[in-house]
Amino acid sequence: MTLTLPTPAAPLKIGTRGSPLALAQAHETRQRLGAAFDLPENAFEIVVIKTTGDNRTLIDADRPLKEIGNKGLFTKEIEEAMLRGEIDIAVHSTKDMPVEQPHGLVLDAFLPREDVRDAFISPQLSTLDDLPEGAVVGTSSLRRRAQLLNRRPDLNVVEFRGNVQTRLKKLANGVADCTFLAMAGLRRLEMHDVPATAISPDAMLPAIAQGTIGIERRAEDIRAAGLLEAIHCTQTAQRLAAERSLLAGLDGSCETPIAGLAEFRDGGLRLRGQVLRPDGSEAISESIEAAAEDGIDMGRELANSLLKQAGYGFFEWRS
Repeated sequence: MTLTLPTPAAPLKIGTRGSPLALAQAHETRQRLGAAFDLPENAFEIVVIKTTGDNRTLIDADRPLKEIGNKGLFTKEIEEAMLRGEIDIAVHSTKDMPVEQPHGLVLDAFLPREDVRDAFISPQLSTLDDLPEGAVVGTSSLRRRAQLLNRRPDLNVVEFRGNVQTRLKKLANGVADCTFLAMAGLRRLEMHDVPATAISPDAMLPAIAQGTIGIERRAEDIRAAGLLEAIHCTQTAQRLAAERSLLAGLDGSCETPIAGLAEFRDGGLRLRGQVLRPDGSEAISESIEAAAEDGIDMGRELANSLLKQAGYGFFEWRS
């Protein structure tokens, strides 16, 4: 089948949120597609769609995500637009994506993965170890909150919602002594002046799929599938297959403190996983290794092991 390429007269419509980071990811996707097929920039149209997660009245009110909704906060309206045929593909931060897509949509194209690490951000301090007793830490991530309190129960962790720019402004205004962002986001935004110190995954295991751009399409759209195949990173997909299988096995959501990272090692894949109580009082960590093509089974196996170790009642707070 001959692939029909987009043109300035009939551009490929790329759906995205309107935050600076979301737009940077959409622009990267456009650039990669243009380079792969030698197409001009105007052969693609970036369509900004406002999601529930972009409602500043809700999101910037420092309310925990679990009180507002779940990961669908950042995807629902975009996916509905795609199902209506208003856009052709949608660009997402994969860590925001549920493990199951709505009927008729698939998430099966991923760009090469960026830095997976969390970044420690503070105007005065250089590392997490520099925080004095009782320091105020701002974060909206249940994972980071639980990991911090597990390591430093003396810290005062407060809600810190908003996009990257909003959180940095709050930090500058003294709302907290430090906050955390993803290194990948800072790099994609070229925010080299931000006082960021990368945290080793050994000290703070990242969110599942952190640093990854995922591209969603309609399941029956063979043209979009052919276009995306040219920019798809197989190695990233193999890593995410294991991580998202782990997430699915743990029934993970924005209400669940879960961390996970798959990395190539000695010709195979090593998957690390962690589950925590939301107050940080307990953390269970384990790793597993297998062939890269066995990532889905590996994720399921690790999820079952973590759940068995957690035992009855570990996740009771979800109800």
